[in-house]
Amino acid sequence: MADFEVLKKVLLRQGEPDRVPFYEIFADPEIMEVVTGEPLTKLDRRNKDEKERYLKGVIKFYHDLGYDYVTGRAGRSKEVFSYPNLKADDTAGLQRVQREWQDEHHGVIQNADDFYNYPWPSTGLMDWYELEFLSKNLPDGMKIVFLGPGGVFENTSRLLGYEAMCYKIYEDPGFVDEVVKKVTSCLGDIFARAAQFENVGALVLGDDMGYKTGTMLSPETFRKSIFPHQKRIADIAHQKNLPFILHSCGNLEKVMDHIIDYIRIDAKHSYEDVILPVAEAKKIYGKRIAILGGVDMDFLCRHTEDEVRAYTRRVLEQCAPGGGYALGTGNSVANYIPVKNYLAMLDEGRKFS
Repeated sequence: MADFEVLKKVLLRQGEPDRVPFYEIFADPEIMEVVTGEPLTKLDRRNKDEKERYLKGVIKFYHDLGYDYVTGRAGRSKEVFSYPNLKADDTAGLQRVQREWQDEHHGVIQNADDFYNYPWPSTGLMDWYELEFLSKNLPDGMKIVFLGPGGVFENTSRLLGYEAMCYKIYEDPGFVDEVVKKVTSCLGDIFARAAQFENVGALVLGDDMGYKTGTMLSPETFRKSIFPHQKRIADIAHQKNLPFILHSCGNLEKVMDHIIDYIRIDAKHSYEDVILPVAEAKKIYGKRIAILGGVDMDFLCRHTEDEVRAYTRRVLEQCAPGGGYALGTGNSVANYIPVKNYLAMLDEGRKFS
């Protein structure tokens, strides 16, 4: 039986629950399609009937696999904050037509004219039907975990272009600050609107800020120019008594104390063995925040089902005692993860509980 209170107990570190809940920031439609048997990738979500069929499939996926929530959105970041992405053919096992990623060399906002002419998102013009439908059709015990359309740093760097942003921080820091403030204002309105939905149980800010060995801007720049604005989003969650989850990839060692103590995140998601294994993260930060996921993506992809089961058991043995831990992948249920390995991970979580 789904029970969001189990996950909430973990997020707020209120003791050890009777079972270890599962957590993912999202699952790719290709994975959900295989698991549910529903043709999710073939549905046109611009059509209301097909969008409802898609959302029913999403609910089925999360509920049948044992999650206590469904991830809900108000549009993906590239849809809410429009910017061009680079594209290439997909080579995953469960292929989509193309993969997309940020064009770090170029941005759509380079000067004041671009800033003022940019189509900044407005909550009044956004489509909230996904949250409305999910809220009305959730199975008993489930809640919505709202995933915002990217984060403060992510959207700013995509709008300016990461390389251009790095130059402008030194050449025209005031301009960068104006873009950051505008992005935060838009995100704040979106998160505040999402928090009003009765069945939203937690808010997630997805804001990748690091790479393998460090942060994408200097720690000082993050503390001065980004974290105060991320804190505004965290405050929106806490004013509604909702847990606030940060998803951020990369090596954040030099800024984690500030993220925990200043922004006041309740939980952190995204861990890689090559940077910080999740068991080590639990030892270092587990008395201050909840630790989510951490079954390494590379391991999930490259090893056998039996090896994944053994790896998952070790993670559970090290992270579950005392509470404050939810089982999941180190990043997301991406379409290049072997489905049998993903399901084996969840099965070990059920056996452990």
